[in-house]
Amino acid sequence: MEYTLKLTRWDKDQTLLSEIRRRVFIEEQQVPEELEWDDDDKTCIHVLVSDNNIPIATGRIKMDGHIGRMAVLKNYRNKGVGSAVLDALINFSKTLKMKSVYLHAQTSAIPFYEKHNFKISSEEFMDAGIPHKTMIKLFHTNVSV
Repeated sequence: MEYTLKLTRWDKDQTLLSEIRRRVFIEEQQVPEELEWDDDDKTCIHVLVSDNNIPIATGRIKMDGHIGRMAVLKNYRNKGVGSAVLDALINFSKTLKMKSVYLHAQTSAIPFYEKHNFKISSEEFMDAGIPHKTMIKLFHTNVSV
């Protein structure tokens, strides 16, 4: 399968980005709508993955390195799409010379993030009625002595 992945901004692709998040978080996971939308969308860089111009996955990164709102439509899960979104966000963070990125992982998704070398850095907490843990990925920088 051939997917299209691009970095974008909320003001350019809000309709497509919000469609994916609505289906995954609000409809499938029953996250209350008022908890899903925030002002951070306007300042984040977003990833949009499409399959023949149909939006299938998204994620975002804040300028402090906080990755979030990772969402892949059900029919596209376990096919590498989520990894592509995460890799694109990590690669973008490196272009900004960030030393690390972090996220709040749903506990069911922890093994996915561990495969990408994220480490648990908090106790479990509830967000939108779903258990989460904070995870961090540190980037190794070459240090010359």
